[in-house]
Amino acid sequence: MLAGKLVSLAPTLEEFRRCWIHPDLRQELLASLPDAARSAELVRALANMTEFDLYDVLAELGYGMAPRTRRDRAAAFTYKHALWLASLPGGAAATLRALAEQFAAAGTEALENPNVFNTPAVRRAGGLAALKALGMPDQVILDTKNRIFAA
Repeated sequence: MLAGKLVSLAPTLEEFRRCWIHPDLRQELLASLPDAARSAELVRALANMTEFDLYDVLAELGYGMAPRTRRDRAAAFTYKHALWLASLPGGAAATLRALAEQFAAAGTEALENPNVFNTPAVRRAGGLAALKALGMPDQVILDTKNRIFAA
């Protein structure tokens, strides 16, 4: 039932990813699932997937995607996007790597917590000021989330 509802709301994995990276769309999607996000959280607990972001739990359930732990997904991001990261100013690249580590530790919500820029690793890397060199930080984070979930 959960998988069927998810696929009816986001027919493709790409559509699901597009919804997932936007906090408002993700909350709307989760709220529309049976028993809201609680059903997805229950699946994660019952499947012993506590090291996985809810994105991977739902992507496996609805789209048959092989799930990755948060740590594996963060590592894949830095590996698969190494050329992109190398093309960025040093502080911005270091900040994005530090943000990927925050994702590895706590998942999607960590990237959207305004206090993430106050964590020592992110501050040492250059933080918000380093991302501003790339443009609008919220757009940079959105692009980074898309790359993390596509990795």
